[in-house]
Amino acid sequence: MMTMMLRVVLILVSAATMIMMIQKIRKAKLQIEDSIFWVLVSFMFVLFSLFPPVADFLAHLLGIYATVNFLFLLMIFLLLMRVFSMTIRMSQQETKLKELAQKLALYELEQRERGTRKEEGGCGEEEDE
Repeated sequence: MMTMMLRVVLILVSAATMIMMIQKIRKAKLQIEDSIFWVLVSFMFVLFSLFPPVADFLAHLLGIYATVNFLFLLMIFLLLMRVFSMTIRMSQQETKLKELAQKLALYELEQRERGTRKEEGGCGEEEDE
């Protein structure tokens, strides 16, 4: 069973998280896709706070005797999943960054070679005249 204090803390923290996410989106400091996770988690905790029997039922369904332990376990699981998805995204971005750096290096090399050819070709044309 959730205590009244835990319910109040969950509602306040969830509301603060939602407000912070909305402000970050408005200031364009956070993409909407990234904030959806936090808004959904906050909304879930508000629901658990307003309707504690739902959290109690889920806790007992999973064999967890204390609802508070269920909430902690759920949050740890959600955060681990978030870190995993961020790791995948970061790995993809590192690969793209490496490919972009390689393409840029090849482009700069081509530009240098063209510049060298023009200088050499330009000197040769002057000598012919």
